[in-house]
Amino acid sequence: MATERRIGVAIDFSSSSKSALKWAMENVIRKEDHLILITIQPEGNYEKGEMQLWEGIGSLKHDPEVVDIVSNGAKQKEVEVLMKVYWGDPREKLCEAIDSIPLSCIIVGNRGLGKLKRAIMGSVSNYVVNNGSCAVTVVKHHE
Repeated sequence: MATERRIGVAIDFSSSSKSALKWAMENVIRKEDHLILITIQPEGNYEKGEMQLWEGIGSLKHDPEVVDIVSNGAKQKEVEVLMKVYWGDPREKLCEAIDSIPLSCIIVGNRGLGKLKRAIMGSVSNYVVNNGSCAVTVVKHHE
């Protein structure tokens, strides 16, 4: 019996995270995997954030491209898809998600920040590579 694979993809709806999601669907996800989309909302008032989360249609902002990638891939590969929402620092929360879900591996995008911006802002992908407790794949985004 094969072990259950839980594949995480960090998604912030940027072009680099969409590229990472596409790459994961094409290269990593296989039949009967569990695809967990992980999104991090900025810190703040949790109750206010929770109310905003469920306003309108009852979900995070609707992104047709992400929905298309996930729905087509899920049908073709027969995978279960789940989205987890965390609040806080993306670096810390992605590492927390790895352990709490738990994930077999996580795929993250790379915005390609220059050295100065990366030094000031910190690289989420670099932090997860160095601190995550599972395999981490960083997908470079080319525009």
